[in-house]
Formats: sequence, C-alpha cells, structure tokens
Amino acid sequence: MRKITILLLGFALLSKSQIFAQDERDRVITTAVPFLLIAADARAAGMGDLGVATSADAFSQQWNAAKYAFITSEQGIGVSYTPYLSNIVNDIFLGNLTYFNKVNEKSAIAASLRYFSLGSIETQGSFGENPLLLSPNELTLDFSYALKLSEEFSMAVVGRYLRSDLKLAVNNEDSDAASTFGVDVAAFYQSPNIVFANFDGRVRAGANISNIGPKIKYDEVGQENFIPTNFKAGAGFDFIFDPSNRLGTYFELNKLLVPTPQDFNNDGVIDRSDEEEYNNIGAIEGIFKSFGDAPDGFGEEMREVTWAVGAEYVFQETFTLRSGYFNESDTKGSRKFVAIGAGFKYAPVIIDVSYLFSTSKVVSPLEGTLRFGLTFNFGEEYESN
Repeated sequence: MRKITILLLGFALLSKSQIFAQDERDRVITTAVPFLLIAADARAAGMGDLGVATSADAFSQQWNAAKYAFITSEQGIGVSYTPYLSNIVNDIFLGNLTYFNKVNEKSAIAASLRYFSLGSIETQGSFGENPLLLSPNELTLDFSYALKLSEEFSMAVVGRYLRSDLKLAVNNEDSDAASTFGVDVAAFYQSPNIVFANFDGRVRAGANISNIGPKIKYDEVGQENFIPTNFKAGAGFDFIFDPSNRLGTYFELNKLLVPTPQDFNNDGVIDRSDEEEYNNIGAIEGIFKSFGDAPDGFGEEMREVTWAVGAEYVFQETFTLRSGYFNESDTKGSRKFVAIGAGFKYAPVIIDVSYLFSTSKVVSPLEGTLRFGLTFNFGEEYESN
C-alpha cells in the first residue's frame, strides 16, 4: 500500500483535471514541478513561507537573490532538509544546498541545488519477473548574480536548470527525464537605520518574478505543462529596541503568473477540448494573460493571490523565535497554516528549525513536520548600511 501511495503522489504532481463542472473551486491553477513553490529552508518556513523582504541569509536564492548584495558574511553554505508526507511515508523529502560569495561591497554570486525525492517505487512487469525499484525525482540547479545599484537598492538575475524525472520505466521503455530552464529577476530595498523616540527602525522591501521560462514536456506526444512562474512582493520593518533586542515584522503577496483554466467553448464544463486550447497558450503569453483572465473578473483574480504575515524576534544575534501565517482562498487551493520556528547561532554556525500547523480542512502535506537548516558562514564580515 505504501508503494501505491507514493505512485499516486507522483502522478498527482503531473495531473490536470480533465472534466469537471464550471465552478471557481475547479479553476485551481496547476503546474508541473510544483515543488519549486515549497519553502526549502526552515527560517522562511517558520514565518509562514515568506522571504522576499526579510534580511539576507544563505537561503536567499529561492526568495530574492538580490538580498545577497546586502549579506554581511563574505561566504557561506546553507543546507536544509524537509521531510514530505512524513505521516505516511519516510522517504519523500526536499533537500537544498546553497553556496554564496560576496565578491565585494556591491556584488555577490550564489549557486544552489534543490532535490525533491518521491521515494522508492516498486514496479512489476510480466508475471515471474523480478520487480524493478525506481526512484522518481526532480531537481533544480541555480546560479545568481546580485548587484547594488545604490547604497539602499539592489537587483539580481538567476538562471535555473530544471529536471523532472517522474516517468516510470517498465520493461525497458524509454524513460528520459523532462527538462527546461527558468530565469528570476529580483529587486531588494534596505534602508539605513531610522531613529525614533524609543527605538531605531529599518525598512525592507522586495519583489521577485521567478521561473520565467518555457513549458516542460514529458514525452514527444504528450502535452506541454506550464512551470510555476510566480510573482512575489513584500515589505518589512525592523524594530531595533537596543543592540540586543530586535523584532522584524513582514508581509508578503504571491501570485502564480499562469493562466486560469477556462471554459473556452462556453458549454458549462471545462473538458478535454478546453484543455487543448489552454495548452496552446505560450509560456510568455500566459504570464500576461494571468493578470486578467479569471472568468469571474477582478474578484477571482484577487482570490488567486496568496498572502503571508510573519515575525522574527532576535536576541543578541544569537537566539531567534519566529512565527507566521499563510493564507490561500478556499476556492483556489485552501492552503492555510500557522508556522513557528526557532534559530540558534554559535560562532559561524546557525541552526534553524520550523513546524507547521494546518488551519484548513485541506491538511498540508507538511503537517506535523519538523524542518531543519544549517548555515556555515566564513570569511570577512561586512557592515550593513
């Protein structure tokens, strides 16, 4: 039964609804390689899956690579591990490895590898044959360059290679993995300290359009699938009470830049003919369509936007407590959860953990899961502006 569960999960990652009633709940946007939208690091996960406008850290690559231009360590390595569906299986996980190098006061480079394993699947060919053990997986390899355009503003570009190996080879069938590429364009603002009557403050803001790129195709005769092109924007404010106590508060919005499923022939259902027309939409065309194609107009477009709020308390730059909340419309996926997290810094090593509680009837695959992250910073230290 365990093998069947994993197999069904693999197919679910690729599937699209074929025939259903014309209802907003059935117009949920789906894409290939959705693991790209899972928070890979425990710090961001502990604040409700947000990170576009938080302070720079080793895991900025996923959220906003422009933050690397403001990072205070010369070099660093980040490693994170996220069990997936841990209440059902024990071999599905998301792993992340990131390296950054602040080249000088104004620029930084980074590289990262994300690997999503769907566990082991045992397949059986003809009667009497030995079973074949398969390990479907997906991965991305990213490279980024960040540059300060002023003392308070930076931008970055990320190049991403995506590989999705989910096709199950039985009886020596062709099982080539699907692949494509994507590009991120990011911007980040960080103000100098602002002096108030009883505390200092700092403003941060960021935006990132990620995974801009061609569709992905799993075989020669199959359909092309959108990758999760995504827009995120957010802002934050640090309350700096004294050198030992700081509280960061953050807010973030996200929207998939992928077209909404449509009833193109107006027959009351979205069926295979509608899906064929949907699949003919190009990747770049789909980005522009995504801002105004929801059948129920502006209201439905807004329901396709997710939002998150989070907070991070830091004591003596050594101990950190975090919490956050993530919300998605009931008709567009209904992901809702509260997250908590903590961090501890000892010399150049930072340890982060996070935990998630679902608040929706749709239970998160990460419910009851501890996520872990390790950061190793080394080299010279740069002063923040």
